[in-house]
Amino acid sequence: MTQTMAARNISQFWEWGRKIICVGRNYADHAKELKNAIPTEPVLFLKPPSAYVREGSPILVPRYTSNLHHEVELGVVIGKGGTSIAQSAAMEHVAGYALCLDMTARDIQDECKSKGLPWTLAKAFNTSCPISDFIPKERISDPGNVTLWLKVNDQLRQNGCTADMIFSIPYLISYISDFITLEEGDLILTGTPKGVSAVQEHDELQAGIQDVLTMSFRVDRENH
Repeated sequence: MTQTMAARNISQFWEWGRKIICVGRNYADHAKELKNAIPTEPVLFLKPPSAYVREGSPILVPRYTSNLHHEVELGVVIGKGGTSIAQSAAMEHVAGYALCLDMTARDIQDECKSKGLPWTLAKAFNTSCPISDFIPKERISDPGNVTLWLKVNDQLRQNGCTADMIFSIPYLISYISDFITLEEGDLILTGTPKGVSAVQEHDELQAGIQDVLTMSFRVDRENH
């Protein structure tokens, strides 16, 4: 028993957490920039844990895309699992947060959308989910009002506030848990503000949560 507990350190959630649940189009201005309708309920998709990449390792551009985009997001790390969690109790299930990037092969996503196919190849490839260190819950007193930013080669591309999210974190936790049981170590990506744009091989990405932390990643191409 002790061994299992030791292996499940929430601050290393990426090593054992079983799923990454992503929310698309959760900022109205981002939905508009991609010419998508503003959703009336959350748009969900999944990434596998193999998508995680940590600082010090590069983001790899899959060989099948020529239009890889960055999307900076606040990630919510689940500390206590549950099904059909009430909004009023949702924050009790949160262990902490992480700064995350949802790397997206935009050309592949557009192609899939036009054919009515799933977005998996556009969203779930290896290194498609760069993440920061774990941020304990007490370090972000109001996750519904933090500023996220992202720079490519020192040029500011994204700068948004979680106050602009269409669906709040408690709402998302409750909504997702109605259909998909949330488990300890799961990560919810809460959507990206406007300003997404393409990255190229050798680009340097820097992202931050204002007054909390920053992280940086280099972009490389897959060797195949």
